[in-house]
Amino acid sequence: MSGRTIRVLVAEDQSAVRAGLVLILRSAGDIEVAGEAADGEEAVRLARELRPDVVLMDVQMPRLDGVSATRQVVTEGLADVLVLTTFDLDAYVFGALRAGAAGFLLKNAEAAELIGAVRTVAAGEGLIAPAVTRRLIAEFAAPRAVREVSESERAAVAALTPREREVLSCLGRGRSNAEIAADLDMAEATAKTHVSRLLGKLDLRSRLQAAVLAQELGL
Repeated sequence: MSGRTIRVLVAEDQSAVRAGLVLILRSAGDIEVAGEAADGEEAVRLARELRPDVVLMDVQMPRLDGVSATRQVVTEGLADVLVLTTFDLDAYVFGALRAGAAGFLLKNAEAAELIGAVRTVAAGEGLIAPAVTRRLIAEFAAPRAVREVSESERAAVAALTPREREVLSCLGRGRSNAEIAADLDMAEATAKTHVSRLLGKLDLRSRLQAAVLAQELGL
């Protein structure tokens, strides 16, 4: 993060769990806990007030659930959202991805994994624990769960450049920017630029949404 402090808003309704998350994050020299929220509505309000870099968002919270709160935070461009869930293939996770979450993490993750995930999301990478993410994408791209891709989405994908389609295919396999660069023989900065451009063309909020779309299209 080039020496920049990462400001995090922790949204978790269980006070003991929240305190534990805050303690872990504060142990990292480059992370500042900007605020704490006990429910979804408070998370959105504080995100608007504090403008953190990352919101660590529990999916199951009172007043406003984490998926709806994520959608509001992302739609308003307030912060990147890292979703916390109890189960790695919880149905809530798919809703969070659709809402624009930058990634997800299990609540039982080790302290180092939590800190690393926050740094990854803050850096704009967005793919947390690639092996788990690939499993998640594959699960929800299975025939029983596939959403019908709209004609407008198909048209938007068809309008991508051949290189952007290759990058989209890489995202569908859960590849990071560095891995995409290696796969397609390009600089990592170039890979990042291609990802940003295709997200804009497809009107998607996160690379994980692009990964799910790529799976749904069979790319």
